[in-house]
Amino acid sequence: MTFQPRQIEGPRTALDGPLPAISAASDEMLIVRIAAGDKLAMRALFARHQVRLYRFVLRFVADRQSAEDVVSEVFLEVWRHASMFEARSAASTWLLAIARFKALSSLRRRSDAQLDDAVAGTIDDTGDDPEVTIRKKQQAQILRDCLARLSPNHREIVDLVYYQGMAIGEVAAIVGIPENTVKTRMFHARKQLSVLLTAAGVDRSRP
Repeated sequence: MTFQPRQIEGPRTALDGPLPAISAASDEMLIVRIAAGDKLAMRALFARHQVRLYRFVLRFVADRQSAEDVVSEVFLEVWRHASMFEARSAASTWLLAIARFKALSSLRRRSDAQLDDAVAGTIDDTGDDPEVTIRKKQQAQILRDCLARLSPNHREIVDLVYYQGMAIGEVAAIVGIPENTVKTRMFHARKQLSVLLTAAGVDRSRP
């Protein structure tokens, strides 16, 4: 038996058709059912996590088609090896760890690949006047440029902590390093980013 998730057409696309009540089950319970060959549980897990994984992978591979392919590989891996999940960490942490490995493997297969920058998008405040809106967009671009100048290790930590909202212990599990190393990298990443932003003329005290 095989599971083939629908090709993702964009970061907001989910599987067609309504999912049954199984969609209310916890991630851990879904994985238990997937290990038993339950396709409905697989569909529910895919619908729940595909967008997050797509955005996470996209920051590595910097190409939509490659990101879609990697996400498909992640869920195929889950379908084949769900029984290996031991619930030592959250299911989302396990999925991100698989996604990270698959994304890095994809990069190694591409001779011209580079780690993508963490996306520092901003949401315009409808109350902002045109000057503030323009300044925010300029600062967002500066932030992206500064993030690009961090080392890959530091960018990865910033991405997982700030953009994925992962706790230190979860980041350690995903990257495969001690928690103290995560904290050290986070400290140096923030310090370096602060220096770069100041040098670029960004006044973070302004709105």
